[in-house]
Formats: sequence, structure tokens, C-alpha cells
Amino acid sequence: MRVLLTDGSGLTARQVAGRLAEAGHRVDSLAPDPFCLCQFTRHVHKIRRVPAFGSDPIAWLDTALAIYAEGGYDLLFPTQEQVAVLASVPRRLREAGVVTVVPAFGALAAVQDKASAFRTLAGLGIPQPTGAVGPRGWDRFPAFVKEPIGTASGGVRRVESAADLTGAEADSADLVVQAAVEGPLAMCQAVFDRGSMVAFHATLRVGEGANGGASRKRSVELPAARSWMAVLGSGLGWHGALSADVIVGPSGPQFIDINPRLVEPNNAWYSGVDLVGAMVGIAVGDPVTVQDRGRPDVATHQTLLAVLGVAQQGRGRRAVARELVDACRHRGDYADSVEELTPVHRDPLAATPLALASVATLARPSSWTWFTDASVQNYALTASAWDEVRRHAEES
Repeated sequence: MRVLLTDGSGLTARQVAGRLAEAGHRVDSLAPDPFCLCQFTRHVHKIRRVPAFGSDPIAWLDTALAIYAEGGYDLLFPTQEQVAVLASVPRRLREAGVVTVVPAFGALAAVQDKASAFRTLAGLGIPQPTGAVGPRGWDRFPAFVKEPIGTASGGVRRVESAADLTGAEADSADLVVQAAVEGPLAMCQAVFDRGSMVAFHATLRVGEGANGGASRKRSVELPAARSWMAVLGSGLGWHGALSADVIVGPSGPQFIDINPRLVEPNNAWYSGVDLVGAMVGIAVGDPVTVQDRGRPDVATHQTLLAVLGVAQQGRGRRAVARELVDACRHRGDYADSVEELTPVHRDPLAATPLALASVATLARPSSWTWFTDASVQNYALTASAWDEVRRHAEES
């Protein structure tokens, strides 16, 4: 098939492109930046230019649908926040003959912003940290204050006391505040066929990269989290991919964030769970087969994210060099671990972003922002964009 990705800037898009290409599909990608991450891989044939999604989601939609029709694509695969605007126009997608897989807009709206997600989890009885919508009167610290809309860990701030809250935060009725919970972070992903779970995978973040991303991961069995994800997907009648960040606390999993999309599916693939294939099958109407659970203790890593993370943490040039060498030689924390983002032996072009980031951060560690901020801005759903998408959904 000819597959068009909705984004070519992020880590998820890069991993999805590899999975689709190795399954025999021809992959192109949309992106506002011709030098996005998906430009540097043999798995993507062409980058098609679109307006930046966060600044004008409707202009992005108009251009994306025109490119889909012009290019004769068979599938529009949602890889980032663009799922929000796609879900808002189901009739337009049908009339244009666009094949994709997105949830109903009402289901998406129930988890897209932090306050809605907090209320949805509470309504379904899904465990989450003690919290409230609106910080006024909150007296349990440390805590996390969350803006309604945020991407790639943006809009979340830890506060140690009431004195750390700004006046605007303390008076806001839109912010979510939740008590901090101790425990490792797990990333859970599932694919649903109209409320029925067909695939699930969980992985622990064992190494923290830039902006809190997972530079090193290990697959894990979390049956309780799997059960609660099934409750969430069933309760919403979810269609497509659904992800959650979960703190594995002393009393069990605590759900702290929901994303209406896939998030870096390669650890799942190496563990035996094909999330991308499940998405494709549901989109094109293939018979649905529930996938077996993946193997635990499969280790993977993303060297690019690790190098940028060391630079962000201010550990200096020697630490950047040490991280790079350890990853390339598969020693220390990287022993028996598989590179999931830049497998150079199969895709030499994929080494380009890592090489550039390594040289830049060794010369000037603060340059890590050059490689992270621009990519997130290309696909992030801003608060104003989300308001525009909701207005557009009401008018459609």
C-alpha cells in the first residue's frame, strides 16, 4: 500500500515509518519542515510539505487531504496529535475516500485535555493519583500542576508547596493538580477495534532522555494496567491507538497521562506485539485477531534521545561522549539492548541526526534544544489549536 504519515517530525513517526516499510508498504510523510527526522531514513520516500499543525490545524487538514487525494494514497496513518482534527471531521473523511483509523470525536475529547481525562478516569473508576481540577485549597505536596493541553511532557510542573504556585495558577479553574506518587514510569499502549482491545504492550522507562522521554526501555507485564486500559477503551468505545503513562506505585498502577495515539511502538515490536500492524488491519477492514502478550524484559534504547538527555541534564561534554560510546559499543546500561530509532546497520542514513546531535552537544551542550524544540513545535497541539478544532467539529 501507499501510506501517508500525518507527521514526520517525531520519534513515533520515525518508528512507525520503519515498521510500515519493512512490512512492504511505500511510506511518505507530511511535515512542515523538509529536514524533519523522517527525512533521514531510507524507509520514507518523500516528505510532503504542510502548514505547521499547532498554529493552524484547519489549514493543515485542508492541505493534508489535498495531498492524500493527489498522491493516490491508500492509508492516512495518524502518528501524532493530528488525530484530533481528523477525528473532528468524519463525514469529510468519508466523502473524500480517506482510509484512516481514529476514534469518535466525543471519545477523543474525553481524554484530550488534562481536566477531561481526569474526570473520565474518575468516572470509570480507573486508579489515578489523588487530585483536583483547580489548585485552590490544595494542601497535599509535593504535587504536579498540569496545564490543560501539553505535548512531550510540556505543561507539567512539580511544586513542593503552596508557595510554589503562581497567583495565576492558584486561581485557575482549568489546571489539574495531583499528588506525587513514587514509583517507576511505565508506558502502556493499546489498539482497539470499536471498544475491543486487540493489542496491548507495556514498557518501563529505565533511562530518561531529553524532555523526560524514554531513552532506554524494558518490556514488562502489567496485567492490572492492561485490565484498566481495557476498561478505558471499552468505556469510550475507542477506535484506534490509545496510550497511557502509568506510575507503578505501591498500591498498583496509577494513570497519570492519556494520549490518543501510538507512542514509539518499536519496543512492542521487538517484544512480539505489532501495534502498527494492528492499526493497519483495523483501518483497511482486515479480520481482527487479538494479539498474544509480548515477551517481558526486552531491552531497547534510543541513542539520539539519550545523548540529548545527558546534554539537557547539564552533565557536561565528557558525559555526552561516554553515553555515546556506551550506546555504540552496547556496554554498561546498553548491554543486550536493541537500538529502536537509528539502526544504522540496516539504515545508514538514520545515523545523520545522531551524528549532528553528537557533534553539536559535544561542542556546545546547550544546543540540545535545537533538536527537540523544533520537532515538538511541528506537531504539538496547542491550547488555541484545540479550541479551533472543537469549534470546527461543532460546525462540521
